[in-house]
Amino acid sequence: MGGNTERRTNRRYDLSLPVLVRVPTEKALDSQKGKTRDISTRGLYFVMDQDPQTGSRLDLVLTLPTEVTSGTEVMVHALGRVLRVEPRMEDGNTRMGVAAVIERYDIVRGEAARV
Repeated sequence: MGGNTERRTNRRYDLSLPVLVRVPTEKALDSQKGKTRDISTRGLYFVMDQDPQTGSRLDLVLTLPTEVTSGTEVMVHALGRVLRVEPRMEDGNTRMGVAAVIERYDIVRGEAARV
């Protein structure tokens, strides 16, 4: 009986992971470094220095630690959109908290070639 699929859709992980954020605009495609605060299967909340425009596209690369993936470092490449941006105080500095919805993601294993 596969009755646990509904429960899995809203699993949230309270993870602080490094995330590389690119906002594909006309400007240079510089990657900004951020840190996730909260991840679910449909979206994520992360903190960074820049404040992207609400509604802008995001190109994200997350690195999942080996504790989560049982041994292999796994990268997740996600495409999403900014839902909201809010200033946050962290360690005495104002940074931007960004809530984003994930529209599509691909798993990219760090060592896919090695079996």
